Amino acid sequence: LNCISNLQKVFERLNVLESVHIHYCRGLNTSFTQQIINLTKPFKLKSLFICDIPHVESLELLLHKSGDYLENFGYILEVNYELSLIQQLFELITKYCKNIKFLDFHYGCGRQMNYQLLNLIENIKQNINYLSIDVSNDYIGTNEYGSIILQNLGQILPSKLEYICLNIYHIKTSDFEVFLKNIQDTFIKKLLFENFQSQVDILPFIKEYIMKKKRIKYLAIKESSLVKDLISLKGEVDEFKLYNIKVQSYYDLKINLYNYIKTIN
Repeated sequence: LNCISNLQKVFERLNVLESVHIHYCRGLNTSFTQQIINLTKPFKLKSLFICDIPHVESLELLLHKSGDYLENFGYILEVNYELSLIQQLFELITKYCKNIKFLDFHYGCGRQMNYQLLNLIENIKQNINYLSIDVSNDYIGTNEYGSIILQNLGQILPSKLEYICLNIYHIKTSDFEVFLKNIQDTFIKKLLFENFQSQVDILPFIKEYIMKKKRIKYLAIKESSLVKDLISLKGEVDEFKLYNIKVQSYYDLKINLYNYIKTIN
């Protein structure tokens, strides 16, 4: 994006552009946003996935102009990212973006970040249909980030979701059980887990709270430390099939954002 100095002129000349998708681009700076803000026609920003937080004031002007169009939002943020900026970002999304359907988060910024994320989800959950949360970089030994998510996420989810994917560095049995109890009455078409430091067998809990409820259609579980995928366990796959739950490969079921954006265009 930094290479386009006359971006405003380019967009002004496009008469058939139905939507715009920004996919994890580091060029979302003040110069870019100012050109968009100056457009005389609507800027139909449908997807915004970022890997840093641009100038907050410019971002607010951009979301004020295009927030009603935004349906897909996500970020990848580093461990030491400034929490005040993240809080401002979430406040802007909550204020201007009422039609979010897809949320994608990769982060490791501390416990307060988790609560800000949960608050954002609760505030805009009316349209959420796809949710992906990755706290797999919680590798410093506390395992706290995943615990906060598992203990609190289930109770704020909408009653129906197309897709939820959780990548957690270490899943504690007690936290996982709380999460499953809270979602056992939620219909989730595609449910995915990736556990990076598996020390317990999570399958019995899934069978107790999820399988017998028949509230999901597709399931994928990957244990990275053991390089094991549920799809490789034929007996388990057959058992889930008895409850009309189709076990699939984790990577087959996991949404590729680039491909997803192409399908919604």
